[in-house]
Parts: sequence; C-alpha cells; structure tokens
Amino acid sequence: MTWHDVSIPLHAGVTVWPGDPAFEISPAQRIASGAGCNTSLLRLSTHTGTHCDAPWHFEEDGPRLHEVNPDIFFGEALLIDLPHVDVIGAADLPAKPLPARVLFKTRNSDHAADAPFRKDYVALAADAAARLTDDGVRLVGIDGPSIAPYKQPGQDTHHMLLRRGVFVVEGLRLAGFKGGVYGFVVLPLPLLHADGAPCRAFLGR
Repeated sequence: MTWHDVSIPLHAGVTVWPGDPAFEISPAQRIASGAGCNTSLLRLSTHTGTHCDAPWHFEEDGPRLHEVNPDIFFGEALLIDLPHVDVIGAADLPAKPLPARVLFKTRNSDHAADAPFRKDYVALAADAAARLTDDGVRLVGIDGPSIAPYKQPGQDTHHMLLRRGVFVVEGLRLAGFKGGVYGFVVLPLPLLHADGAPCRAFLGR
C-alpha cells in the first residue's frame, strides 16, 4: 500500500477560521545565534489546518479528545467525490448503507491552503448528518474548514454528529483522488482534555 499525506502543511499565512489566531512558528533557540540546538515556539488554535473535532467541541457533556477510542483513527474509509455540490444533503449520498468511515471530496480541495477564507465552502446539511448517524458512521471527514455550513443556525450538523459520538476530521486535502475505498489514518496531537487538535492524515491504496 502506498500512503499519501492528505493534511495541510502548517505555515505562516495558512488559512484560519475568522477570529482564530494566525498560525505562528517563531525561533526560541538557534544554533546560528550560539545556542546548542534549534527549537521553536508555536501559536495556533486547536482547529488550525487539518484538524479534528472531539464531541466536547459542541457537546458540554461529550467526550474530550483523550477519551475518544483511537481504534477509529485507523481503517478503511469510503471517499465520496461530489465536485458539483454546494451543500451536501442526504439525497447526495449513496443509497447503500455507509461504512464506519466516510470522507467527502468537494471543490474545497481546489482552494489553496493559504487563500483568503471563503464562507461558501462546501459542507454537510443536517439531513446528511442524520443519514450518517442512522447508518452507524463513526468517523466523517471533509476537505473544508468545517463539517457544517458557515454560521449554520443552531449548528445542527455539528450537534447531530458529535452528540452521537461521531469523530469529525476537517481540512483534508483530497485533490487528485477519485471516489472509492482507501486505507485511512488520522493522527491527532495527544492533547489531554481538549476539544480537538491539529492532525496528520493519510490515504492509502
């Protein structure tokens, strides 16, 4: 199996959610300045770049990141390619039952990772989220900055998924991949008591 990195490289200028801090990496120690080694300081939101949502992100009594069963981080995933959809609804999903892990590739993957934030990114409508939970999906990923439409009233999509314990991965980079079944690995930072974390993610076939 060949593995492909489908995560956003974190760098100065990477697109962030409006109101979140800009990503920063700055020198702490540098050999060139006489230090014994090179080290750096990071400043970022837990939802920067490719990242995950633990249920606690929207559910006050939901599991935090360290309480999520890591078994869901590894396994086969169905990649659904919807290049011409503005909002993914239940009618856009395959008729057959969905597997435990589902990823969505949309026109979001065509946007540069350091482009200005776009409020018209493709996301899931609440009825699509309901269909996923009805089918027992345990992980859903998308190539946009959020699984829910921008400022969705009531945040129904997030609540529908996270209340049912679905692990959400956002900010995947899926350009160049066709729909089908792939191996999928997602590796969140091992943060305790967190609402989410930046991730490294891979597709394999």
